[in-house]
Amino acid sequence: MTRTRLAVSVAALGLAVLGACGSPSAPSPGSATPGDGQTGAACAKRSQQVGDGSVEQPCDDTRVGAACAKDSLHLLTPGKLTVGTDSPAYEPWFVDNDPSNGKGFESAVAYAIAGKLGFTKDEVTWQVVPFNTAIAPAPKNFDFDVNQISISEQRRKAVDFSSGYYDVRQAVVTYKGSPIDGKTSIADLKGAVLAAQVGSTSYTALTEQIKPSQDPKVFDTNDLAVQALKNKQIDGVVVDVPTAFYMVAAQLDDGVIVGQLPTVGQPEQFGAVLDLHSPLTPCVTEAVDALRADGTLEKLQERWLTNAGAPELK
Repeated sequence: MTRTRLAVSVAALGLAVLGACGSPSAPSPGSATPGDGQTGAACAKRSQQVGDGSVEQPCDDTRVGAACAKDSLHLLTPGKLTVGTDSPAYEPWFVDNDPSNGKGFESAVAYAIAGKLGFTKDEVTWQVVPFNTAIAPAPKNFDFDVNQISISEQRRKAVDFSSGYYDVRQAVVTYKGSPIDGKTSIADLKGAVLAAQVGSTSYTALTEQIKPSQDPKVFDTNDLAVQALKNKQIDGVVVDVPTAFYMVAAQLDDGVIVGQLPTVGQPEQFGAVLDLHSPLTPCVTEAVDALRADGTLEKLQERWLTNAGAPELK
């Protein structure tokens, strides 16, 4: 995702600017070292709800391996897991600007990671961390940070990343009452006048996945595409999903997300950020891999992103 292309309008809202994504990191294998099984009362205690209770970790789920046992972790504060994110914390990644309530995709993911590492919700504390501070080459005031930060090799020179917890997808944004408002399939979009930013992955998705019958419009920036959408000069614009949510929430008075395009090829990914060479990195990665393998990440994405107004286009 390219936060820099929204810099002017985002700064006006005080939102940290999303940096250019660079080369995506390949997903780590979805395997975690099995932990000790738990049954009976211990199992009931182990089964804890993620976020607002919409997704529950089953009792036959396992925590990370013995090497990442809670008591052996190198933490900022002993016995507490400190998680960072920016402020304001926007939906659908967080709800009510309160990361600690467990609501929103990234809040729920953070608590799910904490659960895999053996922490209860009251053992997790949150720290306000501006986006640029999170990825700066300096000691961190958090154990890990979640803030829609894309994994890139350039950023790996300054910080560590866990494996990816979210595969960024492309989406189509329009306005209420447009010719494509309410459409549910890619085939429904082929006759529309669509646009994307020049040279972007969104433009590639537009031309290679949607394959519109009309020549797509190309803009130097997404802000120019938004203005064309406001003027109803185009029917829709293709952007990555995080940008789509931002456009609908902050740039368009009557904007709607038509839907998400299926993932094709190697996806851009969001990862948890850690201090460079942090001894906690392998354990957070193991937790994320386990959440991907047991289906938790998919369920949380459906709960907080798909159902938040970004259905998948067929």
